Amino acid sequence: MRHRPKQHRRWLTTFALSALVAGSAIWWYLPEASAPAPNIKTVSAPAPVPPADTAINPPADSSDASATDDSETGAGVASSTQTSLGPDPYAPSLKGTDIDGALKADSQGKLIVDLETKDFFDYFLNTVGEVSPDQALEQIRTLAMTSLPPAAAAEAMALLDQYLQYKQEALAVQATPLDPSRQNDPTYRLEMLEKAFTDLKQVRLGVFSPETHQAFFGLEEAYGEYTLATLGVAARNDLSAEAKTALVAWHRDQLPSQLQQTERHLLTSNEQNRRRMATINAAESPESAGQKLMAQGMSPEAAASVTDYLQERSTFDARYQHYEAALDQLRASGLTEADVAAQQKQLLNQHFPDQKQQTWARLKMLGSN
Repeated sequence: MRHRPKQHRRWLTTFALSALVAGSAIWWYLPEASAPAPNIKTVSAPAPVPPADTAINPPADSSDASATDDSETGAGVASSTQTSLGPDPYAPSLKGTDIDGALKADSQGKLIVDLETKDFFDYFLNTVGEVSPDQALEQIRTLAMTSLPPAAAAEAMALLDQYLQYKQEALAVQATPLDPSRQNDPTYRLEMLEKAFTDLKQVRLGVFSPETHQAFFGLEEAYGEYTLATLGVAARNDLSAEAKTALVAWHRDQLPSQLQQTERHLLTSNEQNRRRMATINAAESPESAGQKLMAQGMSPEAAASVTDYLQERSTFDARYQHYEAALDQLRASGLTEADVAAQQKQLLNQHFPDQKQQTWARLKMLGSN
């Protein structure tokens, strides 16, 4: 079974606003959860990065991230929802996927709340629009009621109700318009990003308990604060390039450990891609580019794909030169615009029998206009 794209990759957007359920507010009440929400056992994510003007502290180790450690309480996962909806899920887009996240209960029958809980909710809520809200919510209810002890299932439904309330209130944050007269001002855009981030965090704090807020959004907000901090550093005119690099590195070191690993992997990948692009641009031929890329560690299969693509582009470039020359002659022939347009189509088919290369030719013509 394949997984859908991981929900926590949303952290790597500019400030990672949560994906909202399509349409207006979606509400669903479970009779068992109509009483005040039970005491939910929560495992929280790492704390957000401190503001830039606070003291520099070593980043917390991810092993210290949980508000409640199951190994200390002896209350491990005793029951959990299934990992798949089977070969015929209720929404076609879920076919062939594993369920992201899970609802889990400990040995005392209490719901364990962590990032997997939010991922589980989102896996089903993201199908709204493809199916009705009632269908998506019924799937969550059914899995909770059939997989968890009654108390944990009721806790899950109470938490889902809070999550839907949050999504409704977050709509107002996302709907805040930009001032058209200032939307091209980088300083103004950064201010609006910071305001939206702060407003969204305030909504979350107003809906969820501190523990659930950290469990659901701790990592996302840590990365959001890091991103805003680095954007702020980049916008400063009083810092040298060396000072900006040092400050960005410091902010990166304040990220939770798992996000540090992700960010460093991205930086490594970007640097590797830059080196590979330089190699391709400097190569004398497609074959030479493939050989040099393999020498840098690229797999033979990937290098062969690059070589094949470069050869295809080289063939296209040669054909395009002949096509462009023929097109110039056609335009200088004195024919009417209608006749030129008709014969241009014939030239396109003549020089580019492949549909993909015809598309490339059209794009190149648009880019040269």
